[in-house]
Amino acid sequence: MAAVTTPPPTTTTTVRRTRRRPSFGRVVAWTVMGAIMLITLLPFYWILRTALSTNAGISADPASPLPVDPTSGGFARALGLQSTKEAIAQGGAGGGLDFWRYLLNSVIVSTLITGCQMLFSAMAAYAFARLRWRGRDKVFALFLGGLMVPTIFTLLPNFVLIKQLGLIDSLLGIALPTMFMTPFAVFFLRQFFMNIPREVEEAALLDGAGKVRIFFRVLLPMAATPVITLSVLTYITSWNDYFWPLMVSYSDSSRVLTVALAIFRAQSPQTGIDWSGLMAATLIAALPMLALFAFFARRIVSSISFTGIK
Repeated sequence: MAAVTTPPPTTTTTVRRTRRRPSFGRVVAWTVMGAIMLITLLPFYWILRTALSTNAGISADPASPLPVDPTSGGFARALGLQSTKEAIAQGGAGGGLDFWRYLLNSVIVSTLITGCQMLFSAMAAYAFARLRWRGRDKVFALFLGGLMVPTIFTLLPNFVLIKQLGLIDSLLGIALPTMFMTPFAVFFLRQFFMNIPREVEEAALLDGAGKVRIFFRVLLPMAATPVITLSVLTYITSWNDYFWPLMVSYSDSSRVLTVALAIFRAQSPQTGIDWSGLMAATLIAALPMLALFAFFARRIVSSISFTGIK
């Protein structure tokens, strides 16, 4: 008869995790970060608070941290959902805002600039990074000199050019100056193309592919992440542009949303500016770009660090 041996009783040891006491530097860092976040988000909250208030309430209690006489009338005026009588009764000008038309104009201009700029900038970046030709580095250094030229210096020459082309007061006239390429976009994509191993391109050459096919079939798909990152940044920049569209658009057919907000502010009644409607329209115009940036924030940070831009 085999002896049955019972296993020795197991002793359970309780592992206690000792909490590390936060250091003074960590506390200071989190405090500073919280203060920066508060300062950054406070204007957006104040815009929302003003948009949900009535104009009479804003005048009566301008320092209230909460909406005064909460109402959605400001959003209704911004979207053109109020009649003239109702708008005037709530402190608006009654002129209205063709919001959806201006929104469509902004989408068309931003999409046109972003799509064309990504294509031509990627082609120029490929030429500077991969193709060998005389004076390439000197031309690239001269091209980067455009980064040191303030944008305001180019407004008048661009305006004269657009006027001579007969594109004043048109969506194409707004998009044309930045539609082809920018020095920053070319530099950004060139940094990525230079980090791609040359063996990839050499293998494609051995398979009989030409330079154009290698660019569109091999390198451009590999550059999807930086291209998307640059597309988001370009789209946000073109969406928020104000001064140049103001110079070349004179009618509703070519007026973008940023210029339309200034026109809406100018339609002030005798009682004062329609702050509620203006802040509501501003918030609606900013929400698509905030959502776009929040969605691609992680990819933007990783792409910038990968391309070597510090």
